[in-house]
Amino acid sequence: MGSPKALLKIQEKTFLQHIIGILSNQYVKDIHVVLGAHAQEIKPSVTGLPVSVIINEQWQNGQLSSLITGLDAIDENNVDGVLVWPVDHPLVSGVLVEQLINTFMNDSGKLIIPKFEGKRGHPVIFPKSLFNELRAAPLDKGARSVVYRYEETVYELETSEIEILINIDTPEAYEKFITNGIFRCSNL
Repeated sequence: MGSPKALLKIQEKTFLQHIIGILSNQYVKDIHVVLGAHAQEIKPSVTGLPVSVIINEQWQNGQLSSLITGLDAIDENNVDGVLVWPVDHPLVSGVLVEQLINTFMNDSGKLIIPKFEGKRGHPVIFPKSLFNELRAAPLDKGARSVVYRYEETVYELETSEIEILINIDTPEAYEKFITNGIFRCSNL
């Protein structure tokens, strides 16, 4: 991307602030932000927000290392699962996040994944029963390997939001979806 994705803007908020704002309005007990590359540059953008910041010193090992760092920082006795929301998928609506959480609350043993027209997207909710599997997953395969291995625990939540598939990881994607406003206004 050329700059930290977490600091890209949707109107006046950074991607990270936008996601935190949505999560703050949901049934999310604690919000943990895992930072890796550019952590010191990103951290001030969340000062004063209702989050715990966790630094992944091994961020070069990929996204799964950040997920594991986050899992290691939480008190597992007080959680049933974790909602994992990559910062480069900021266009998901609060309505969908609420649906994901409600689905999980009705069946906390399931891995909840949103699905648009046959394709799975983000964010995802992992049940506590899979935390150790995530920790043991190969870093090069990521959390996806756990999803495939425990397919019987997956609940696919059908959605009309294509935004679950939109990964803003290039300047061109940012230009298309944010600068030109090609996304649903309900997401803001």
